[in-house]
Parts: sequence; structure tokens; C-alpha cells
Amino acid sequence: MTRTRAVLAVSAGCLFAAACGPATSHPAPPATAAPASATASSPVPPPSPTPPTGSATPEPATATPAPTGPPKFSATISRVARDRLKYSWRPGCPVPVRDLRLVTMTYWGFDDKPHTGELVVHRDAAQDIVSIFGRLYDWRWPIHKMELVDVYKGSDFESIDADNTSAFNCRPATGSSSWSQHAYGRAIDINPRENPYVSSDGSVAHANARKFARRPVKAPGVINPDDRVVRAFERAGWEWGGYWSGIKDYQHFSKSGG
Repeated sequence: MTRTRAVLAVSAGCLFAAACGPATSHPAPPATAAPASATASSPVPPPSPTPPTGSATPEPATATPAPTGPPKFSATISRVARDRLKYSWRPGCPVPVRDLRLVTMTYWGFDDKPHTGELVVHRDAAQDIVSIFGRLYDWRWPIHKMELVDVYKGSDFESIDADNTSAFNCRPATGSSSWSQHAYGRAIDINPRENPYVSSDGSVAHANARKFARRPVKAPGVINPDDRVVRAFERAGWEWGGYWSGIKDYQHFSKSGG
């Protein structure tokens, strides 16, 4: 009897517990998803482009060079070394080497371009030569070649045949036993092909100069009576061989005549 009551009491307790059990025995409500982040819903800007390597700094614009003309006339007067006059000077010449000067200067060529040439003259004639040839250069008056006669081993004939403009050469005057003014450094021969030495009979010694034997002649590098080349030398006190009577030396200018 006592055991039966105990079983009934336990059963009743279990029913009461089922009806009034703790809240945790009820099912939990479904979980609510967290709201989306505000930054997730905003549009993402595209990444900034990366400049290619080496092109970050623009290259400076290249300036267009200004047009330039031929260089201005220039000249230097200096002492001349004895070894530059190996053939044109020798003991017994009427002027010592110490009284000679080397003139290095620009001249206008037959090719319409500037060149640099050399002349040896007496020291008292050097400044005249620079002044006169500066005018010729400014006029674009052409000169074929300007080398020391020593390039031709002192041969006046070879220098003339090459149409070379030259000055000092210790030699006698043509057809004479007396010293030429070239031996003093006070004479110059300019473009000897275009301005030949013409004998009294009208002949010339160089075949390449025959067509230039008479004056006037209209051609580049030719010296005619009373032209601006003659007048430029005259203003400096130099005489022209083209005015000589009998023979004509159209290439020749001298400071003291002869």
C-alpha cells in the first residue's frame, strides 16, 4: 500500500513538471540576420590608374635652332717658325725670319663656303692684309686656295699652276736678277689662274690661264681694272700689276711697287 502511494505521487509530480516546466524547454525563435553593412552597400570607386614606369615626368620640348649664317671673318697674326719656311727662306734673303709674320685667316672659297688659309708677309704689311681680306670675305669674293708656297717646295710655278694665293717667297722678280717684293714679304699673288702674268706679246706661261689673259673678264675671282678689289688695295697703298705697261701681272699686288 505504501509503495502504491509513492508511485502515484511520483507520477503526479512528473505531470505537473511537464505542464509548468522552465522557459528554456520552449523552442527558441529563429535568428534574425544582421543588417548589411552600410559600407558594403556603397559603390566602390575604381582604383586610380598607375602611370607607366619612366613616363611620369614629361620630356621638355626641344627648341628649334635659330638659323645661322657663315662665321664672321677672323684672322690672327703671329710669328712664323723657321721650319714653316723650309723652302721659301734661306740665308742671304733680304728679310730675316724675325721680321716675317704668319697670317691665319678665313676666306670665301669657289665652293661658296668659308675656309681657313695662311699667308706669310712682312710684319709691316700684316695689318693691311687682314683689313683687305676681311673686306673680300664680307663681299663673298672667292679665292681658290691659300697655302704657303712651301707646300710646293718653294716653286712659284707649281704654286701658280695650282691657282694658289701666296705672298712671301725669297726669289728674284720674274725676268730679273733683283729681288722681287715677294722676297720682302710685301707682295701677294691672288688667284693666279684667273689673274695670270701676261707677257708683252700676250702669252701666258700656264695653259690653264690662257682664257683669262685679256681684260675685262667677267668670272668669279677675276680682278679687273678699277674694280673694288683694286680699290681696296689702293686705299692701303698697294699697287696692282694689272696697270703695268708692257707686261701685265693681274694676280700681283705690292706695297712698294715691283
